[in-house]
Amino acid sequence: MVRTLERTIILENRRITGLSVEVIAELVAEIGPLWQARHLATLANSPRRRNIGAGARHKLVFIDRLPTTLVHLRHGVTHDVLACWFGVDRSTITRAIHQIRPLLAERGCSIAGGRRLRTLADMVSHLGNSGQEAILDATEIRVRRPAAGAPERNRFISGKSRMNAMKTMILTDLQGRLLWCGETRPGSAADITQARQSGLVDLLSDTRGLQILTDAGYQGLGGQTGGQVLTPPRKRRGRNLEHVQWLMAHHDAARHAHSSRRIPVEHGIAHLKNWRALAHHHGRRDQLPDTVRAVAALLSDQQRADHPAASARFGGQKA
Repeated sequence: MVRTLERTIILENRRITGLSVEVIAELVAEIGPLWQARHLATLANSPRRRNIGAGARHKLVFIDRLPTTLVHLRHGVTHDVLACWFGVDRSTITRAIHQIRPLLAERGCSIAGGRRLRTLADMVSHLGNSGQEAILDATEIRVRRPAAGAPERNRFISGKSRMNAMKTMILTDLQGRLLWCGETRPGSAADITQARQSGLVDLLSDTRGLQILTDAGYQGLGGQTGGQVLTPPRKRRGRNLEHVQWLMAHHDAARHAHSSRRIPVEHGIAHLKNWRALAHHHGRRDQLPDTVRAVAALLSDQQRADHPAASARFGGQKA
């Protein structure tokens, strides 16, 4: 088991956990009671009943289970290595991560005022109330290839990257801070198809005046959402040579301006994939959605802690 000094070194070193001490302290206060309540509920529903306080003691207490999960998400460390590090069996590490990761995933992305955006509907409602712009994009995460003969084998092959991947939607503010992350689907889905299946078009039909910047992969959503989804301008053609040259120059300038406005989402994706569990997912594919949402929630907490003034400006309501 990890001694007090070693635990302190792990928790206080941001390079190990990816989070500052203040953010980890908030996590302990928030997640600890939830974990304890679920653990007691599991014991209460067990067919074998014991008196309170009876049974074996935890070899890995909650204050060790949380950093175990953080290190796994941040650096992609295998369960075997963590088991040696924390002095327990591999199965104990696996069980701890499976308990803590869903709790982290359910928290949602943090914004000013202590609010959290847990669903896409929450995010759209927040944008409508605050009158702010957002940037939408999708990123692919490499996953293990399905077994030969599996019916879904070809669903995970990305036509863009030519690899087995899963794709997740990401929305950030104009500074690249995460607002929402989710709707993880097999990599064969097109970006626009993923956005439609997530219900984004229906959610935007109930709002007015939003602006969500996207790339050319979402061409067509602008017409379906009343112009609330902004895509790069399409190329125009003409027969007159001088007119064509003017159109091309105007088109290139417009596309460059649009690209410059939406580049922060690429920075947001880069910060997200600094957590090595999302650079290349080695676990089960059905666990990736929880991993994505857990990392997004943790990253948004740290971004809010690093830039509290900017987060307060974005979280403000319309006058």
